[in-house]
Amino acid sequence: MNATPLRLNGPLPPLELATLDATSQAAAAAFVAAGTAANTVRSYRSALTYWAAWLQGRYGARLGDGPLPVAVAVQFVLDHLARPTEAGDWVHTLPVPLDAALVTAGVKARAGALAFNTVSHRLAVVASWHRVHGWDAPTDSAAVKTLLRQARKAQVRHGVRVHQKTALVAEPLQALLATCNDGLRGVRDRALLLVAWSSGGRRRSEVVGLAVTDVRPLDVDTWLVALGATKTETGGLRREKPLRGDAAHALAAWLAAAPATTGPLFRRLHRGGAVGTTALTGDHVARMVRRRATLAGLDGDWAAHSLRSGFVTEAGRQGVPLGEVMAMTEHRGVGTVMGYFQAGSLLSSRASDLLAASPGDAKPASA
Repeated sequence: MNATPLRLNGPLPPLELATLDATSQAAAAAFVAAGTAANTVRSYRSALTYWAAWLQGRYGARLGDGPLPVAVAVQFVLDHLARPTEAGDWVHTLPVPLDAALVTAGVKARAGALAFNTVSHRLAVVASWHRVHGWDAPTDSAAVKTLLRQARKAQVRHGVRVHQKTALVAEPLQALLATCNDGLRGVRDRALLLVAWSSGGRRRSEVVGLAVTDVRPLDVDTWLVALGATKTETGGLRREKPLRGDAAHALAAWLAAAPATTGPLFRRLHRGGAVGTTALTGDHVARMVRRRATLAGLDGDWAAHSLRSGFVTEAGRQGVPLGEVMAMTEHRGVGTVMGYFQAGSLLSSRASDLLAASPGDAKPASA
């Protein structure tokens, strides 16, 4: 097909067909950054900073000079995952001077091995970084995948467990809400806790991202919360989740106490009880949950994620169908949500308390 020749007012250097120039690469990177959640950007930046420091100390190499060999990814696993010895000790191969240097540089919190989830995350980040550059990721190799799988098994067999935040089910949630009697701050925190929990266990980034225009009442006992882009839904489709009963009343009370027609829904409070115009951050939410748990005298490892895991666990306790739970939480994979859901549902299962029935109540088995 013949195209009409273009007439340009001045000389324009042609682009290479197979590569992007620096300006286009920067534009593509800007799109990726703009379309990625702020928490994800921070975690990726932190992981790549660590990779750069480790590579420099371990190999005298610079991150970005080219794709990393498979052997480097294997060494990263061996350096950072502790493995049991026959003597019962736990060891890893990261040299002590390098370990100390990484801590001194501020890229590592403390000396010693890293958690399995941390190593997995940093491998996933460097894999994404390779793909952005059009390189084969060393983590895709069978050697790395097999090593990780066997390392996970070894740690589990020797008592290492994946750490999880304490789930905020109904009873501890009510205990936290009972502490929200400290004026305007209590009104706001009560609304935030109930909105986050009752609308499906929202992530902290989703809660602090809500605007006043994202909520609307249906009646005195029901409000709707509209979600925009989230971690798992980036298509721009707005989905509404219901708030009923206490959650709806708490939200109405907050908006009555701090009226606004625009701006963030949950705003910072200043000294003297003045309501600010800036939104709370995810860290504010995490600290608030821990503070309320302390005031309530609750033991446990509480965090913002406790709201999400607690919602799912409580739904399992109350026998809510898994499909309905996932419609509220917007989990995409059953595997992610199933652990919390099963933990809750088994609490009310007859299978968890078979001795409660007397032997005389049991039906004889058919021959």
